[in-house]
Amino acid sequence: MRIGFIGLGNVGGKLAGSLLRHGFSLRVFDIDADVMTEFAGRGATACRSPAELGQGSDVIITCLPSPEISTSAALAEDGFMDAMGQGKVWCEMSTTDEREVKRLGRLVEERGGHAADCPVSGGCHRAATGNISIFAGSSREVFELLLPMLSRMGRRILHTGPLGSATVLKVLTNYLASANLLSICEALATAKLAGMDLSTTYEAIRISSGNSFVHETEGQVILNGSRNINFTMDLVLKDIRLFGEIAKRAGIELELLPLMIDIFDDAHQRLGGGEWSPNVIRRLEERAGMQVTAPGFPDEIVDDEPERRGCEVVPRNRNASRAGMP
Repeated sequence: MRIGFIGLGNVGGKLAGSLLRHGFSLRVFDIDADVMTEFAGRGATACRSPAELGQGSDVIITCLPSPEISTSAALAEDGFMDAMGQGKVWCEMSTTDEREVKRLGRLVEERGGHAADCPVSGGCHRAATGNISIFAGSSREVFELLLPMLSRMGRRILHTGPLGSATVLKVLTNYLASANLLSICEALATAKLAGMDLSTTYEAIRISSGNSFVHETEGQVILNGSRNINFTMDLVLKDIRLFGEIAKRAGIELELLPLMIDIFDDAHQRLGGGEWSPNVIRRLEERAGMQVTAPGFPDEIVDDEPERRGCEVVPRNRNASRAGMP
């Protein structure tokens, strides 16, 4: 299987690295020439455009910052869409817009190819080790075709249903993570002002019903002061607004989301779109004239779990059905 990978940023570069580490034939494209040179030095073939990459690839992966950039990689004059042909697969691993995934997927299918949306979840530290989770929206046939490749990039692979379903679930989970981040910021800031030891506070949350993945990762870099989670304010706002569009199309009026957008908009204006998202806590720190930090926490999260080949996660209702249960 000849794989082409477009987008070698914070997440894409780590996913592509996992493919190289496991011996896949890899063609790459990124607008950063230095990154391309680095990947070529590791055995990948650097391409001059998405079109050139597509011509020599059986599977074309995109992992890019926004729906607009993914669309450009596909449909621009030097895009990969014209290289799509019989049996080729486009695999969208970006966090993007469900409607645009489906629109581009139809164009791929018109050319005889197949489309899948396969966004990842679990943080850059797990993308680096191949232990991240992957959602996959496609036909079952295409999912099984991609599973050997996906299982080398991620540990838990969930087939979510048809094209677009993985994107909806990815945006939903990013919304939940952002809501959790805001609540953690308020909890840690309140603990500081209440005179609590913040290392003890971190452990109390970690071993309690208040614990979460976000607390165990972003909580640590908040307390370190680096706030480096490799995820920016721009990306948070993009994702939670995409979630808002899904809710709007579904016909539900949300109560928490508008407040979240206001908070992150304010942080964006104060700190800039490229600031790490956990620094949303600086709004509280500046308001109270204090810093929410504690000694002994890392400046960046590293996945210390051993890498294991991924496998499919089967939802409970499917297990019940296979066992002959109602």
